[in-house]
Amino acid sequence: MTNPCLASAGGFDRLLPCQQVLAEHPLNSRIFLEGPAGAGKTTAAAARLLYHLEAGVSGHSVLLLTPQRTLAEPYHRAVHTVRGDAGGEITISTVGGLAQRMVDLFWPLIAEEAGFAHPDRPPTFLTLETAQYHMARVVRPLLDEGFFEGVIIDRNRLYSQIIDNLNKAAVVGFPHTEIGRRLKPAWGGEERRERIYEQAQICAVRFRRDCLEHNLLDFSLQIEVFFEHLWMRPICRDYLMDRYRHLVVDNVEEDVPVAHDLLRQWLPTATSALLIYDREAGYRRFLGADPEGAYALRALCDEHVAFDGSLVMNRAVEALGDELARSMDRGGPSPGASDQVRSALAYKYHRYHPEMVAWVADEIEVLVREQDVSPGEIVVLAPYLSDALRFSLTHRLEERSIPTRSHRPSRALREEPAAQCLLTLAAIAHPEWQFAPTHFDVAYALMEAIDGMDLVRAQLFAQICYRSRDGVPTLASFDQLRPEMQERLTFVLGERHEGLRAWIEEYVGSPPRTADEVCDADPGGRASEVAPGDEEPEVDRRRQPFDHFLSRLFGELLSQPGYGFHRDYDAAEVAANLIESVRKFRWATEGTRPRNGTTPSLGQEYIEMVKDGVIAAQYVRSWRFEPDDAVLLAPAYTFLIRNRPVDYQFWLNVGGRGWWERLYQPLTHPYVLSRGWPPSDRETTTWTDADEVAARREALYRLTQGLIRRCRCRVTLGLSELGERGYQQKGPLLQAIQRVLRGLAAESAS
Repeated sequence: MTNPCLASAGGFDRLLPCQQVLAEHPLNSRIFLEGPAGAGKTTAAAARLLYHLEAGVSGHSVLLLTPQRTLAEPYHRAVHTVRGDAGGEITISTVGGLAQRMVDLFWPLIAEEAGFAHPDRPPTFLTLETAQYHMARVVRPLLDEGFFEGVIIDRNRLYSQIIDNLNKAAVVGFPHTEIGRRLKPAWGGEERRERIYEQAQICAVRFRRDCLEHNLLDFSLQIEVFFEHLWMRPICRDYLMDRYRHLVVDNVEEDVPVAHDLLRQWLPTATSALLIYDREAGYRRFLGADPEGAYALRALCDEHVAFDGSLVMNRAVEALGDELARSMDRGGPSPGASDQVRSALAYKYHRYHPEMVAWVADEIEVLVREQDVSPGEIVVLAPYLSDALRFSLTHRLEERSIPTRSHRPSRALREEPAAQCLLTLAAIAHPEWQFAPTHFDVAYALMEAIDGMDLVRAQLFAQICYRSRDGVPTLASFDQLRPEMQERLTFVLGERHEGLRAWIEEYVGSPPRTADEVCDADPGGRASEVAPGDEEPEVDRRRQPFDHFLSRLFGELLSQPGYGFHRDYDAAEVAANLIESVRKFRWATEGTRPRNGTTPSLGQEYIEMVKDGVIAAQYVRSWRFEPDDAVLLAPAYTFLIRNRPVDYQFWLNVGGRGWWERLYQPLTHPYVLSRGWPPSDRETTTWTDADEVAARREALYRLTQGLIRRCRCRVTLGLSELGERGYQQKGPLLQAIQRVLRGLAAESAS
């Protein structure tokens, strides 16, 4: 039965009739709810969840699945309003999170069957960062043998693409030993690329062997163990199906094929289910999203409900979306829309990129100062948010006293100034590492660490006070400087520098602790690097785990008045993420690092990993605790996955090809490593140029429509003839916009 629901544009203070009907619909049904972004589907689903919890449904029996943890935030906020425990908390998870919980719970049952070398020992679950560390240990010797010759790519991206291949195999559902064979159709050129795919296959197999040997489970192995060993056992399947009688699955189109396989088997036994599908989405295809497989679940549901229209866009923005779709050969003409489109679209042409950035800052200032728009209702988007663009725009807005925040989930730790500062100071505080930072690194660390320190004085401090002899770094006292130099550097900054130096000196001079004390300092009991009762080895005179050192450095010094992290919430967030990263790194490597006098300390290995550019894992706090009233700077796809509408959007570098092109990934391919490849109507399985162009057109259409459907009032375009690197910009998005403008001009002339 289909129950169409038309929602008018604009905001709402209470549930619309269609949302109310869905919320109060009897539980004993399985509903497939579809509609475009902004139609009110998640609001209705959250209302339905609250309605039945307050009516007596046990929260313990409800499982809410999303493809990404951050997409569950509306439900987290909603369930916190329920009075009482409603029969226990509901379980909010991803399929990956559910797999990890079940593997941890039933580990003794399947460890030996799954091929792990030590089934009597507990498993270690790897994050993206720690998986790259272990991948690096496997791949580095092969690189020395000549693997991947001719592939011009950073090592961290090489590691992550091999891991991505393993993840694709797991979520699509084919053996990891077939990765190379499946990738070969992705390349129709010279045979050298096929050899690279074979080498990627060898690396994947060796990494998997290493994981099985040391009880390590990366994401791909968690998924495989769950679906191939646990889900097949009645005891596990019955445990899940009996406990979770009520299913809510949001953004099902962004989830992976094995998640849809799980739902196909689960739905017939569930007391109730609500599956929520966004039309024309599937933005996470590069992570394995399968919107076609998600829509096929519609046939397993008792009722089909459609929400149409938008509760976000005003009519002018909606008309802009229609015109842009028409310019991409999607949809027919919409006569009489020219005036509406003009009110929803703003732009100004510039020749040079810096001029465009300055104009965007001016336009944001007009919105905030003259039109009283909250900075939190403004977002600045680009296909890729480079460091230069981020710094330039942030600096210009800060000059206007407009707060900003940025979010780049794939940003490497080494690119965060706060993380660089902490790791540089850590190297100085551990002279036995003989890892001496450069004067340049020390200057920037001092500038970050000491409040009021400008770059010129920071460089002077580094030149005069920082010494490195035989690889051993030290900081000299400010009191030893000549009086004229002290006055030039100022006594205020000198006092703060002296506080930093004294803290490090006290730490370096503190006596070594026994392993019992180190274990006591680790309340999780995960491990120390030596046996209890023994003295720490003289070669590694660590007083405490490295993450504890960073926590002390932040809490005892850098977060105090007079130092750079005091009231700097962005720096505090980076510090928290770094400490969490080190802690997980310690947990994930404790059983695989040899314990001898030649082994680098954990801190040394971690810094080496950061120097290799290991990508930071996703930290939910970066999304959950971001300031509300600040302009957001983000890559376009990051904003889409954030899934929160705003009043005003600024699209920068509209002429750049980054809106159109996929990331360069020579070792993997998101379309070929998918369940829909090869198409059933194709005689050949080779990925052709026509396939690439078609995929790019579809991706650009979905991206732009997704952005527009998350905009309430206006889209402003940042146009410059020359891009950030000085090249002329005439990309497909700019061409589509120009077709829209020509159409409006022709309509006005007629």
